Amino acid sequence: MAEKEPVKSKPRPIIRLGLFLMSHSLLVSVVCCTAGILALLLLPVLAKNTYISENALMPGSASPMLSSDDVSEASRFVDKILSLDSSSASLGIEIPRLIKQHITALGGEVNYHEFRSQLNTFRPLQFFASPDPGIIQENSSCMSYGLNTVGIIRAPRGDGKEAIVIVTPYNSRKVTAGEALSLGIGYSVFSLLTRVTWLAKDIIWLASDSQYGEYAGVAAWLREYHTPFFGGLGKLHSEICCEPSGFSEFETDAILETGISDTFRHAGTMAAALVIKVADSSSEFEKDALSIYAEASNGQMPNLDLVNIVNYLAVHGQNLRVKVEKIQSFLHSWWLRGLGGLFESLGKLARSLNPQWSFGISIAEYVEGSATLASSLYNQALGVPTGPHGAFRDYQVDAITMEFSRQLSPGYRNRQTEFLMRGGRLVEGVVRSVNNLLEKFHQSFFLYLLTSPNRFVSVGVYMIAFALLVAPLPMVAASLFSDASKLGSMNEQSTSGPFSKPALKFRSWKWLHAARTVLIVQFWGAFMTLLPYFYCHIPNSSPMTRLLIWIVLLIISLLLLWLNLGSIFSHGNNTQSQRTQWAYLKSVTIAAAFTGLCLMSVINFATAEIGALLLVPMCLMTVPMKLKGWTLRTSMQVACNLVLTFLGFPPVAFVVLKGALKGFDSISIGEFWTWMEALWEWNSATYVYICMVHLPCWVLCILTLLHPC
Repeated sequence: MAEKEPVKSKPRPIIRLGLFLMSHSLLVSVVCCTAGILALLLLPVLAKNTYISENALMPGSASPMLSSDDVSEASRFVDKILSLDSSSASLGIEIPRLIKQHITALGGEVNYHEFRSQLNTFRPLQFFASPDPGIIQENSSCMSYGLNTVGIIRAPRGDGKEAIVIVTPYNSRKVTAGEALSLGIGYSVFSLLTRVTWLAKDIIWLASDSQYGEYAGVAAWLREYHTPFFGGLGKLHSEICCEPSGFSEFETDAILETGISDTFRHAGTMAAALVIKVADSSSEFEKDALSIYAEASNGQMPNLDLVNIVNYLAVHGQNLRVKVEKIQSFLHSWWLRGLGGLFESLGKLARSLNPQWSFGISIAEYVEGSATLASSLYNQALGVPTGPHGAFRDYQVDAITMEFSRQLSPGYRNRQTEFLMRGGRLVEGVVRSVNNLLEKFHQSFFLYLLTSPNRFVSVGVYMIAFALLVAPLPMVAASLFSDASKLGSMNEQSTSGPFSKPALKFRSWKWLHAARTVLIVQFWGAFMTLLPYFYCHIPNSSPMTRLLIWIVLLIISLLLLWLNLGSIFSHGNNTQSQRTQWAYLKSVTIAAAFTGLCLMSVINFATAEIGALLLVPMCLMTVPMKLKGWTLRTSMQVACNLVLTFLGFPPVAFVVLKGALKGFDSISIGEFWTWMEALWEWNSATYVYICMVHLPCWVLCILTLLHPC
């Protein structure tokens, strides 16, 4: 009796689904990419109203205590600062001395903090490490210095373990009216907090010297706060500076005259920080305005509750117009208005079907939300802080910058007093809310995009757009790998003889040649990442010159790698083998792009989102130009590939994007290198992404286009 053939078991549903998606990878790619772009455009519509998650904050639950006497004293303090001779050589110590006198009169502790100017130097992969405490010693100069003034209030109801920081940056060499007003707001709040009995956290007022940039003074103080240097200003100066300096003698005499210790003073762990600035230009609105800047390095954001309480107290408590940064060109975009009209119509249709459906917003709200969302996405992707508050996020301290804009009117004196009252009471309310916290900010979101001061998109919503964009990559890579394996198997079976069966065992390893090529290009990308370290100190070189050097070294290094380690064109002689080669190469390239984008989404989502918009279409559509005969369809496909590859080159993509946002009149290719230098000087992970993910994938797409199949 003949034996029965074994019954073949059906594959599991998940395997059948995977096979179905692989067999329809083209359709899946079109659907997913279209849905991803649509989801990105829908983000302003899907934004939710902000809300305060931490009940202990209780903003506005207590009446403001800042009195007219405090404001009058602060106004006189501002007048004293503005009356100082700005041309005097001693202005750099006169303002700190004036601040010290007022802090001492209030009963607060005070000390000076000296820091040195420094040049940003290239430190590869610095964003993976903690801030470097030795950077001052490496780049210090005895002829360049800054002097911060620090006042501390010890909380009567606290144990000294927590503190709130108020920062007021000013240029000690040429103080402006706006900087003087910010110092006045800081002084009025500090004056009030020396008398209150409800304070449970120490208060630190940092009058930061911003003559070398607003970020430099704050960052230098934070470095010493967390990695203290013992011995005072004199010892610090003697160990750093070997040559004599007129400043050292002058400052030492000034400190001795004040009768205070130059020992660096500490308070508790920082719970939050507020940077107070006043714009020198007037507000474009009919009332005082407040701009909120929250973006820190590498897309880091403060807890959303901190932004929420500032917005709530500014609008409902002080009647300020709150705004966040927008991309102005988007406000006049005709296609955004068209999309806004479409979504508004869909919202009306949805509400007519079911009144409980709250889909859709007005055209004006959509355009403003898109402009704000694009600005938030760009600033996070850039990885460069939008203000001095970024220095605090490097130490995991929630911080924002609040920039006030005055409404100028004929009654300037009355307006100054009213302005100081509004600003001081707002800062007082925020300090009081943070003072109520028993632990660090943790309830609300840390990953979000703002579409307005009171609307946001959470990580669970905006990740959908990114997931849809990158979803086709693994399916297309698997489909190409499967097709190439089948084609290679058929080719070997048609050419194999009776004694060549053992060679069939190794057909599945042919993808290793493509993997080797991808690995070579990835190592080249790592080399290009570290290359600026060797030529960033070329004297008297323009950004355009450094860009040309970078491009020339880029091409030479790639050619050397190609010649020494083997070309993609050197493996295989027959047409069938070459066809499997390009499929394997594209498969491994797509897998590398998918891995790089997913890793970048963990470090900085905004960079990954913008990178996916550029990289995914280029990787999916790239095919060899010699794959088929020249028909109308293939000609259009080749033209599309060339356009996407041209736009995918980083300098071209930068010029096109910046031109689309701000116009092409004042754009030069050299600005790209200035932008790149800013990225690596600020240790932005976006620079590493460009050199180690985007640029290698672009080169691999070029290799695929030029493949001689």
